[in-house]
Amino acid sequence: MKIYKILNNTAAVLAALAIASCAELEEKPESSMVSQQFYNTEADAVAAVNAVYADLNPSGQSIYNSLFQIGVEMATDDYMAGPRARNAHVRAISSLIHDPSNDRMQELWRQSYALIKDANAAIDHIAEIPATNISEEKRQRTINEAKFLRALNYFNLVRWFGDVPLVLHEISTLDAGHLNVVQATEAEVYAQIEQDLKDAENLPSVYTASDLGRATSGAAKTVLSKVYLTQKKWEQAAQKAKEVIDEGNYRLFDDYADVFSVDKENTVEHIFSIQFKGNANFRGNSLASRSAPYEPEGVNGDYADELNVAGGLFQSYRLEDRRLEVNFITQMVSPVNGKLYVLSEPHFYMYYDHSVVGAQGQSSINLPLIRYAEVLLIYAEALNEIEGPSAVAYDAVDQVRRRAGIPALAEIEPSLSQEAFRDSVFEERRKEFVYQYHRWFDLVRRGADYYIKTLTAAGKPNAAPRHLHFPIPQREIDLNPNLKQNPDWVNY
Repeated sequence: MKIYKILNNTAAVLAALAIASCAELEEKPESSMVSQQFYNTEADAVAAVNAVYADLNPSGQSIYNSLFQIGVEMATDDYMAGPRARNAHVRAISSLIHDPSNDRMQELWRQSYALIKDANAAIDHIAEIPATNISEEKRQRTINEAKFLRALNYFNLVRWFGDVPLVLHEISTLDAGHLNVVQATEAEVYAQIEQDLKDAENLPSVYTASDLGRATSGAAKTVLSKVYLTQKKWEQAAQKAKEVIDEGNYRLFDDYADVFSVDKENTVEHIFSIQFKGNANFRGNSLASRSAPYEPEGVNGDYADELNVAGGLFQSYRLEDRRLEVNFITQMVSPVNGKLYVLSEPHFYMYYDHSVVGAQGQSSINLPLIRYAEVLLIYAEALNEIEGPSAVAYDAVDQVRRRAGIPALAEIEPSLSQEAFRDSVFEERRKEFVYQYHRWFDLVRRGADYYIKTLTAAGKPNAAPRHLHFPIPQREIDLNPNLKQNPDWVNY
């Protein structure tokens, strides 16, 4: 039983908590009292953490259900607002003319801190449940799951916005001194992320079927390796990636298509996925609908997410690359009239669910946020930065390439320089993780010159150094006088 199947069990409880917390708001906030009433048993601890998982993908447009794509990935070389993306704020991000008033920035900030708020409450109050009512194993597991989810969201926030408020406990008062939090430095935020993930390394390495989809020790170690990589802590990144490799709990699927198979979800390559389930309270994967074409009769695609053809991604694949026909489609047979339609340009295809033709908003294909292929590429990149392109670094990349059915890098380019090998790893990441929320982060961590050069070449000439971060949402600055705008966005 995947985790999304147990989320609905907590919905009524959470709704009741929200009503109770707000009912007395005009007189005296009672949220602290309600929390204490709720956190009494082991079942309460599990329900509270399930609610934090639910924050990853609440019904409607959420961080991991299209908001990540339209709020972040549009500002890259590979994506652009499609012909049916009518929101002016989305089109502004795609053209790199967004500003602090952009409503997608506001939603990224708001939803991230909503999850952090729920994670903080779970961490604080699960620790207070009487020992007679919860096993120590379950107490530590649920707390560490919440810490993993908190770390994951702070990792997003610090990369998107830079200095951000670091809130680590439930706020139970409306006093301005508690609400108007100052920004922590990026270093302080990263230090907390690292600590949360180190704690989460104590999570189980595997789960039984009823708990598939929960964070594991492997997920914590993989994200921690990526945190180190982002900070250029190469030795730590390589060490942590190697731990995941050596533990042997994960491997590549033999067939790349299985990464996006409903029947293979949460199995050997999937380290942590965003869970989707069609026809379950609007928890389908909306990327399937957003990328689907509208030309073939009966497909009913939204086509709001478009491949930026000028970026050259599609053309960069070798023809024999098995990822090409999984990631993209160039022609489609209408499910209504049987006619073959040649599409005007390639469309993203990996989330297209053939069980719900004509209603792709109900796609049940998970988003594989963290998988073993990334562990291998993190390992290769970190080793290269430490000692150049060693045989071990080559092998890590070539495991991914061999699965894709293309020649090993060690065979066709065995003597690359450190810089050329770095470029090859980034290019492999680009092809392997297309439409999976990686590209903006990869571009930005290589610096302003690289980002600007890449986007300019892809037909996005407005790229500028300020785009290495997003602006702090103006609404948040208006509400909290202690927040300061990112310097490059002041007076923009």
